[in-house]
Amino acid sequence: MSQAITFSEYGAPEVLRLSEVGTPEPGPGQVRIRVRAASVNPLDIKIRSGLMAKAAPARFPVIPGLDAAGVVDAVGEGADAAVGDEVLGAAVGGSYGEYALLDRPVAKPRALSWEVAASLVTVGETASRVVRQLGAKEGQTLLVHGAGGSVGTVAVQLAAARGITVVGTAGEHDIERVTALGATAVRYGDGWVERVKAAAPRGVDVVFDASGAGVLADSVALTGDSAHVITIADMAAAQHGVRFSAGGADPADDSLAQLVCLAAAGELDVPVWRAYPLGQAATAHGDIEARRNRGKIVLLP
Repeated sequence: MSQAITFSEYGAPEVLRLSEVGTPEPGPGQVRIRVRAASVNPLDIKIRSGLMAKAAPARFPVIPGLDAAGVVDAVGEGADAAVGDEVLGAAVGGSYGEYALLDRPVAKPRALSWEVAASLVTVGETASRVVRQLGAKEGQTLLVHGAGGSVGTVAVQLAAARGITVVGTAGEHDIERVTALGATAVRYGDGWVERVKAAAPRGVDVVFDASGAGVLADSVALTGDSAHVITIADMAAAQHGVRFSAGGADPADDSLAQLVCLAAAGELDVPVWRAYPLGQAATAHGDIEARRNRGKIVLLP
């Protein structure tokens, strides 16, 4: 037996409980890790609150969590890691616990902290995927909505490194930080379209919406084509002819390993705002719901 955070009903952060659970056993190709850090993502909150109940009904009790980093302590047949390896990756069956299972573990360099390693998985793969799907080229202009958020932060850096001009909408408190990452930062909210046009007088070629703030119609108008806009956060995407990009297992995708190398070399910044003990998962969820965090939150078992 081991400890993990679970919930047995949808609701507020208080439904999260520190519980005794069975220690998971790795299947073929999987590894079990002793978790050193587990990242908290907005999707965790949507699942816990019931917002995803229609699309993906929960089978209670649920162990939340998408990402983890830790030390391999058991391996399944054909697994691509050995006991004692330090790894990170997407968790199978939840990551808010003392142990987690990974399908595709990626080696963690010593230069990468446990907190950053866990924080990089979902946000890094999401940002990399959408930047790739948008197909922006050197010299073109990318608008990132929610550039101060965790996914937006990575997207700004990846695009800027490729010679793409980046304009990012952000809250007043994030303007300086987004600018430092290589974007022209503009304040979101009423009047954002005019501010973006002033920041990008030659126009906007493609748009990455990581905010879900009802900006799709104006984003399509800015680019002139709904095919040039992708969202990861606005469920009204289809109404605007915009693609909603969702992740999925792709064994051929090595973007996470590349992102790990960039982060370890100091060429990619993944800000971690706060680390909480595992038992304070409810506090972590509350911080995200109240938008108090300025970077990733991680849980430390």
